[in-house]
Amino acid sequence: MAKPRILVIDDEAAIRDSLKMLLEYDGYEFVGAATGQEGLALAERDTPDLVLLDVKMPGMDGIEVLERLRVLNDTVPVVVVSGHGTISTAVEATKKGAFDFIEKPFASERVLVSLRNALDQRRLRDENRTLKKAVEVRHQMVGESGPLKQVMAAIGRAAPTNATVLIQGESGVGKELVARTIHRNSLRSRERFVQVNCAAIPEELIESELFGHEKGSFTGATEKQLGKFEQADRGTIFLDEVGDMSPKTQAKVLRVLQEGEVERLGSARTTKVDVRVIAATNKNLEEEIEHGGFREDLYFRLAVIPIHVPPLRERPEDIPQLIRHYIDYFCRENNARPRRVTPAAMDLLQRYRWKGNIRELRNTVERLIIMTPTDTIDVVDLPSAVRNPSAAPAVSARPGAPPAEAEVPKAGTLREFKDSTERSYLVAKLRENGWNISKTAEVIDTPRSNLYKKLEQYQISQESDG
Repeated sequence: MAKPRILVIDDEAAIRDSLKMLLEYDGYEFVGAATGQEGLALAERDTPDLVLLDVKMPGMDGIEVLERLRVLNDTVPVVVVSGHGTISTAVEATKKGAFDFIEKPFASERVLVSLRNALDQRRLRDENRTLKKAVEVRHQMVGESGPLKQVMAAIGRAAPTNATVLIQGESGVGKELVARTIHRNSLRSRERFVQVNCAAIPEELIESELFGHEKGSFTGATEKQLGKFEQADRGTIFLDEVGDMSPKTQAKVLRVLQEGEVERLGSARTTKVDVRVIAATNKNLEEEIEHGGFREDLYFRLAVIPIHVPPLRERPEDIPQLIRHYIDYFCRENNARPRRVTPAAMDLLQRYRWKGNIRELRNTVERLIIMTPTDTIDVVDLPSAVRNPSAAPAVSARPGAPPAEAEVPKAGTLREFKDSTERSYLVAKLRENGWNISKTAEVIDTPRSNLYKKLEQYQISQESDG
């Protein structure tokens, strides 16, 4: 591991020699400069990990050097030292970007503690910047097609405002990416982005999740819990699958939007929250309103800025760029060699109608990266459905019969037969209801939470079974 490199800029040779012994003994690499000009030249030639800077020097003083260092590289921490320390000098140095101010004569331990703190803070800042970049790459919107440019233009107009946004589009088109992009470019970007999947939370728990509860407010409430709206205070809350909320929950969300306050379960008082709401759904909420499944007043509150995200089949020109993006991403994630796609394979991937949209494409690329033994992905490596989409099993013409691909597979034991039959039944019902979890649960007369357990048990998903 490389030693941290400390640049000491001080016109007194005795001070430089003293600091050289102290720093090298403590495991640092020492670099010395007798003038401000010399120090700036060294910093420009080989960026140090930290600068120890004297204030009073002939020619260019420390404050001017500090200003130029900040222009040169604003991430390098600077600790200012002075034998003529005053409060005004310390304040000025801090305003100019110094991490710390130490008066001469200084104790060795005081210098070392300041250095360790400054280097720790820089390391944390660098790690945070790296993680932030990784998150941005993971949630990056890729493509240059006309439909996607329209979405990006809408995001650009919506992001700087505090208006609620309703994102609509099929499953897998990237509604979460749109929500995160809006938050990342908003005035709330430094605050939290809290995501809630309204369809995945059981009905009996969703109010507690969204609005919180007091200790003892219901069986199992052993501790007070802040709801997602309070957690997102000053930030953004993303209500995914908002069309699956019950009428009771819809009424409470409407109150948050109207009054800017929440009431925890079991509490008699309200709490003010400052939250920007972004909602998303794959349902047609106008139809849901007509059928009584969604509140019209809530819809108008949410859809101040409506954004429709087009399915992948409406922007096939983005597919090659998306594939290259995910190849780069998954090669890094899986420590795999870089891969290329042959023109023939890319042509098939571009012509395939991705039912699961970008989510299905992403999963396919990840599988190809892991399973393809060579550095080149060719036609033979593609899933059979992509190689020959016309060979997909046709839906049975017999009324009420499940699709052919949902037929019961052969089973060796009674348990295997029961499991395979139940799985096929669930897949068929989900297809009939457009993979709408709430509607399917209602049709087959089972709690939504139970249906989610079954989906997990049998590993059913729209991408693999759609």
